[in-house]
Amino acid sequence: MIEILNASEVARARVTGGIVGTILQTLKGRCGVGTNLLEIDAWAKELILAAGAQSCYVDYAPSFGSGPFGHYVCTAVNDAVLHGMPRDYALADGDLLTLDLAVMKDGIAADAAISFIVGTPRSAADEEMIAVTERALAAAIALAKPGVKLGDLSHCIGEILRGAGYLVNLEFGGHGIGSTMHQDPHVANDGRPGRGYKLRPGLLLAIEPWVMEDTDRLITDADDGWTLRSATGCRTAHSEHTIAITETGAEILTLPSGVTPAG
Repeated sequence: MIEILNASEVARARVTGGIVGTILQTLKGRCGVGTNLLEIDAWAKELILAAGAQSCYVDYAPSFGSGPFGHYVCTAVNDAVLHGMPRDYALADGDLLTLDLAVMKDGIAADAAISFIVGTPRSAADEEMIAVTERALAAAIALAKPGVKLGDLSHCIGEILRGAGYLVNLEFGGHGIGSTMHQDPHVANDGRPGRGYKLRPGLLLAIEPWVMEDTDRLITDADDGWTLRSATGCRTAHSEHTIAITETGAEILTLPSGVTPAG
């Protein structure tokens, strides 16, 4: 089922999205060399509860995971790209960290992710990989408006990722969001234009381009049963926003509170 939100529900989604964006930027600002992933998770819990929101992750137990996730934020380091389970690990200089956060407030969820370098960048390739996912995300959002097909968004993302030399994995991608965190429609990171569901005002989408440096194959961490890593051990990057389709385009909901889109 594809959920279309009314104006009141979209207004609540703006509040939830602002919470997600603000928490992610707060966490990024606190992260440095020596920060433990479990510290980040504890900070996320504290910030979520202080905002009067609920975690979408702590009790999350889908078929592809190993029991309830049990944590408040995904912390994916270096070769980890999705569902990074926080663990007892202190961040090292040059680590590439992705924080992925979804919360619920007043019955509406929002979801976003950011990737960044901790301390001194190891290489220009890491920074470019992050930038490519951000460009693909921005381009898809700019394209989104009523009447556009989902395949148009997927094709736009895929063209940018593949054009930069990356392979594209289609197992995991973006998704509808609203009264639940994950719902239809699926938003693949590559596809054929002119195909799929026609976007409508009131539709919320979490769009999330992600890549791995030299592969498109994932493996699941054997120790935690959750963290998805690149099959070759290469570095990874992931960018995500929740957007609402409006009458004329798309509104980014997961910017930090007080921040408006450029342009």
